[in-house]
Order: sequence, then structure tokens, then C-alpha cells
Amino acid sequence: MSDINNICVFCGSKFGNDDLFRQSAHELGDLIAQNGKQLVYGGGSVGLMGVVADAVLENDGHVIGVIPERLATEELLHAKVPDMRVTADMHARKATMAELADVFIALPGGYGTFEELFEIITWAQLGFHRKPIGLLNIAGFYDPLIQMIDQSITAGFIKSDNRDLIVVRTTVSEMLDAIETHELPQVRVWNGPQTTPQQETS
Repeated sequence: MSDINNICVFCGSKFGNDDLFRQSAHELGDLIAQNGKQLVYGGGSVGLMGVVADAVLENDGHVIGVIPERLATEELLHAKVPDMRVTADMHARKATMAELADVFIALPGGYGTFEELFEIITWAQLGFHRKPIGLLNIAGFYDPLIQMIDQSITAGFIKSDNRDLIVVRTTVSEMLDAIETHELPQVRVWNGPQTTPQQETS
């Protein structure tokens, strides 16, 4: 992970009902710190967010929290994170996290995690960044989402090459190894709708 310094983690503000979720979040935090990397995350002290941040801090690692002002109290801002960036809103939070990160890894989570994940994938698809994106599919949590992506490719809404915009692994160690060497597909910088073959020949 020589070229990677800041690892942005998207994850739930709840623990989930499988102990593997919590264990994997803790392992990810451990390995981030032990590899001399920094964690960028959503700034909360609760759920998997708190677990991964605590694990980095327990290993004397550096954590950068990014949290909207409104959630700094409602979502319990992590008081032990010295480098906490409080943003005006959710949009600024995501932009700040994206700017700071060298790679992105999604753990299990809910609506917020899905939204962060899909936005950063979309930005990669549009050529706005070329940072690796990892999907940590713990205990098959993301199986339905992966099936939905594959269905969208089959239906013609996602280019098959863009399936490689995300790295899918089932364990933390596999993910960190894979994301270091992952090569993103070349994408066409967005400048308007593409024509269909029928339109091109008409």
C-alpha cells in the first residue's frame, strides 16, 4: 500500500446483527494503523463508524473525521478524534472526504453508506476521479447489491467495463491487498449522452 496514505471508509452508524460486521470493522481499523495509513471517515462515535475509528486510535493511528454540523450532536461526534472537520452540510462532508481520500472502502451499512458508495462510483464512472473503490462483502451482505449491478449491466444501463470500477472482496486482508494494485478501467469523460448504434447509422 505504498502509494496509499488516506483510506476513506463508508460504514453504518449501527452495528448490524452479525458479529462479523463489528469484527471486520475493527480488523480494518487495526490494519489501517498498523500499515501506517490514515483513516478518513464520517466522524461519528457510534456503530461501525465508531468501531473502525476506535481501532485506529487504539493502534496510535491518525483519524480524520468529517461530520456535518447538524449531526455533530445528533450522531454523537467522536470526542477522541483530534482531527475533526465539521462541515456545513452533507454535500460538503462528502466532497471533503472525497478530496482527502486516496481510496474508498465500503463496509456494511444503510441508506447513508449506499448513497456515499454510489456517488463515489458515479464520480469515477464520469471520470471525476481515478481512486480505487472497494466493496467489503462481509457474510454476503452486498450480494443483492452486486446482483443488481450485474442486472443493470445485462439490461444495458452500465457498461460492462465499468463493473471493474469496484473491487469486491469478502475479507479485510484480501481487500487491502487487492485495492493496492487495482487498475480502474479507462472511462470516457462525460460530455453528454452517448448515441446508440441505431442513431449512429441513421
